[in-house]
Amino acid sequence: MRSHGIRDGKPTDETRYDVSSMRTGAKALLRHVRDRWSIEHSWHWVRDVPLQEDAHRYREDSGVKILATLRSMVINALRLDGIWSMTEAIAALAHDIKGLLRLLGWQEPAKKQPSALLPIGTGARGDQSQPL
Repeated sequence: MRSHGIRDGKPTDETRYDVSSMRTGAKALLRHVRDRWSIEHSWHWVRDVPLQEDAHRYREDSGVKILATLRSMVINALRLDGIWSMTEAIAALAHDIKGLLRLLGWQEPAKKQPSALLPIGTGARGDQSQPL
């Protein structure tokens, strides 16, 4: 397979050789390889590079599962919002907690309007009420 692209600002042109036991034609094999790399780039790479999942060293099994679930939720929420660059999303939301919460569907509670405070011993109409 021939691969063209840009790496470190320089154009690249590589020839890759793959070995497979699949009995298929060149076009079907190319589609299979592209599908595989599509998954790698859209899911695994995002977790490995921008979110640096491999760099974390958690000791508790439940902690690992919880953090992986939270990362998945964030990735999916960003993609549902049309954001595909995790690096840009992290830069934009790292210090914007309200923006992150809005992205996850949380809405800030409506602020209560201050009611007119009546002095103690004043009735609803403003007249002095008589003690019982």
